[in-house]
Amino acid sequence: MAMNARLVGSGKVTLVLAHGYGGSQSVWDAVVPELSQRYQLLLFDWSFSGAISPPAAFDSPEHCSFEFFADVLISLLLRFGLKGVVFVGHSMSGMIGCAAYIKKPELFRHLVLVASSPRYINSDKYDGGFDLCNIESIINNIESNFHAWVEDFGKAVMATEDPHALQNYLQSFKGMNPKTALALAKTIFYSDQRHLLQHVWLPCTIVQGTQDIAVSVAVGRYMQSKIKGKTSVEIVEGSGHFPQLTCKEKFIEIINRTLMPYM
Repeated sequence: MAMNARLVGSGKVTLVLAHGYGGSQSVWDAVVPELSQRYQLLLFDWSFSGAISPPAAFDSPEHCSFEFFADVLISLLLRFGLKGVVFVGHSMSGMIGCAAYIKKPELFRHLVLVASSPRYINSDKYDGGFDLCNIESIINNIESNFHAWVEDFGKAVMATEDPHALQNYLQSFKGMNPKTALALAKTIFYSDQRHLLQHVWLPCTIVQGTQDIAVSVAVGRYMQSKIKGKTSVEIVEGSGHFPQLTCKEKFIEIINRTLMPYM
């Protein structure tokens, strides 16, 4: 499966940078120049990304599951002969990384979960950030007018004043196959991946922005309380859902500090 995968940089530590729903590897553009001076980076586009030509066209549950993408990630790491990597997963990729680690723990040494959530819908004693009616509205908007929804949602979730970064994101987002985008949105917003956290014994770093409309700080704290490995939460003030773009200096500082024991 074509994923535009490439290795850049050098160093004894390999970072795998995985983008989330609607994005592409361009969401890492602001931090790649500096990170690649210290680490080897594996960059790629998920098959659903609008950066893939043509983007994947699927709407079956098995091809939109976290388990499916975990298997794809494992295959990618094996193809490049990588193990003991530091996985940096943005948004939905954070939980994909957790699922992949549980399947093949020897491939990973540290998980960095950036604006990730195991569950978006509120329930008893859990604040996911959305009521069911909010999620149903999102799904209905995607189904009725995908491109119009992307324009509004993309700008709100990006929360950046960088027109180039925003344009890249919107272009990738709108390039998704609409059926795939709908099926994947249902997987993300309706699924509950909280059960995975108790099986993660790896050291983890959770990076969470304070002004993220998709994932709240409370979700990051919840994940910290459930993950079994030593876990820290790094709060990025004034950042939205993309701290690697909106607060790149802080993001790089967090990565360098996190990886210091492995250098």
